[in-house]
Amino acid sequence: MRVLLLEDDNEIAERLASGLTPAGFTIERADNGADGYAMGMDDIYAAAILDLGLPEMQGLDVLKRWRAADCKIPVLILTARGTWAEKVDGLNAGADDYITKPFHIPEVAARLKALIRRSLGIASPVLTHRDISLDTASSRVLRDGQPVELTASELKMLNYFIHRIGRVVSQAELTEHLYALDETRESNTIEVYVSRLRRKLGADIITTVRGLGYRMD
Repeated sequence: MRVLLLEDDNEIAERLASGLTPAGFTIERADNGADGYAMGMDDIYAAAILDLGLPEMQGLDVLKRWRAADCKIPVLILTARGTWAEKVDGLNAGADDYITKPFHIPEVAARLKALIRRSLGIASPVLTHRDISLDTASSRVLRDGQPVELTASELKMLNYFIHRIGRVVSQAELTEHLYALDETRESNTIEVYVSRLRRKLGADIITTVRGLGYRMD
């Protein structure tokens, strides 16, 4: 899941990126509010992690401008500002959740997954389709009750598909959500991962829609 991180502290940003990537997130960062606001308007992110104390544009102003522009990106505020009044201001401005620094990576990951599920209208952390079960909290996959070992990239792709059952997803969309902008992307990578998921989860689990992309149904 592709997540936008608005954080001007390099050490904190690196800690979040290194900690959240193994949990299935692809992190892209903006180190100031102006760039973060523009990136969030692109509608390619599953969620945003927002610090309030940002240069060029304060985090609360970024959030207010997103909501005024009808940008519905789920937002997790992660900040050192932890008074009850500041929490109320953030939630009233349109934030979906609020964590104060110092923080623990597992909690940030769990809250991100929860708010993304809520944004998609999904309550349970365990997603099922046919005989496949994906526990988004533990990243455990079962097929007909038996564990299936997936790589991190395969897990990201399955997670993306299973949140969009019946919808055609283009190669470009998959690439955007599986990789950060600065990652090297081989031209046939998507086809390779689709082929691996079919081999591990069933040949008919993902349908190729010629000229458009893929569909899980």
